[in-house]
Parts: sequence; C-alpha cells; structure tokens
Amino acid sequence: MQTLIPDQDIPWSDIEPGIQRKIMAHNDQLMLVKVRFSQGAIGSLHHHPHTQASYVSKGKFEVTISGDKKILQAGDVYFVPSQEIHGVICLEDGELIDVFNPAREDFL
Repeated sequence: MQTLIPDQDIPWSDIEPGIQRKIMAHNDQLMLVKVRFSQGAIGSLHHHPHTQASYVSKGKFEVTISGDKKILQAGDVYFVPSQEIHGVICLEDGELIDVFNPAREDFL
C-alpha cells in the first residue's frame, strides 16, 4: 500500500461523458477518489451501502440527497449516509473529492 501519493502518478479514467475519476488511495475500510466533471455532466441518482463524504474542491454543483437539493461550490461538503439516493449536476467545471467507507470494491 502506498502512503505518499503524488497526483501526477495516477491516471484519470473516463467514467461517462464529461466525468473522469482517479482512485487516489484505499484499503478495505476507506477510499479517497477524485472525480472531475465538465459543465453539464450528470452524476446520476444512485445509492450504495457505503457511507460517503464529498468535498467540492473546484466548481459548482447541484447536489441532491434523498430529494433535497442545494447548490454547493468550492469549499463546501456533503455527506451521504448508507443507501441514501444521491446525485449531482455540474453547473461549472469542477472536481469532487469523495471519501467512502468501506472502500468501493466496484471501483477497483
């Protein structure tokens, strides 16, 4: 397991149109992922058993969690409890830093 991880050492993976992902670090219990969005890209509504905390590092997003919507921008955070339906619409090119507990096996 790597403990000191330069950003440039990890390539972006295309996830869907306008969305790219980098898995920065993980073990069985915790995962940190960067997700880059182009303006207009949609992170479709979905749910998973993992608890998720996300930091908006760049841009502006409309975030929906369990039907509640709010516009969040750089510096803001959202928290998604296990199994809650959530998604985002990117309003300005942006980046999210997602943390999952436990790690998302489906991303590996």
